[in-house]
Amino acid sequence: MSGNGTTAGDDPLQTAVWRLRSRACWADAAALLPADVPATALQRAALFVERCLYTERGWEEAEDALRTAEALAHGDEERGAAACERGQLAYASTLHGVRDRADEARAALGRAAALIPPGAAGRALLDFRRGLLAENLSRSPQAARAAYRRAHAGAAAHADPLLLSFTWRHLAGLALRDGELAEARHGFAESLRIREELGYLVGTAPALVSLADTESEPEAGRLREEARRLFRLLGGVPTWLSRQLAPPAPGAATA
Repeated sequence: MSGNGTTAGDDPLQTAVWRLRSRACWADAAALLPADVPATALQRAALFVERCLYTERGWEEAEDALRTAEALAHGDEERGAAACERGQLAYASTLHGVRDRADEARAALGRAAALIPPGAAGRALLDFRRGLLAENLSRSPQAARAAYRRAHAGAAAHADPLLLSFTWRHLAGLALRDGELAEARHGFAESLRIREELGYLVGTAPALVSLADTESEPEAGRLREEARRLFRLLGGVPTWLSRQLAPPAPGAATA
């Protein structure tokens, strides 16, 4: 759930991986990467874990890729990054009701925190994922906000715009929950802007829907219709967005 997207300095392989990933073609992206090299094994695992979160399928393949990455990891930061992916996979399984792995998620992210030093590039992603657990599993918005803010500062320091799009979005979601409409609108707009600039199509529809929740008609309707178009274009991914994009029942009143 992190990565810089495409820039002029990217190598052709990483550019191809990014383009496939951003269009919800995670397996195709992973197929381009060597499975026997520590760095790319970890990247493959991250792709399969992200697919689980967005599609609610592919769990076995993600587990296999993650075990390979864990076996190949050497050095604290690589082992910490693998633990961070392990935590994210357990979080996704719990979030989607596949199996309750909340304790495993917390333990894995705790291991990652012990291995990844403060200030390292991977720390921002770890902080973000700890925020997800706090918000969605522990139901602790204050802890989530603190973790998201740390992640936001880290993503800015390490020039990771994609992660910034996630921290903007989740901080905005907490602001909306607190009734801070202007702050929420700004955060959702920033998240959408970054994702559109990066060409992160699979994350653009959720960003559109979130921004629509802060707008009045007709702008809200326009944003949701654009989200539906992208959702259909990507074959119904992310799956969890279908409930938010369901058209109103015939004759139902609209706000």
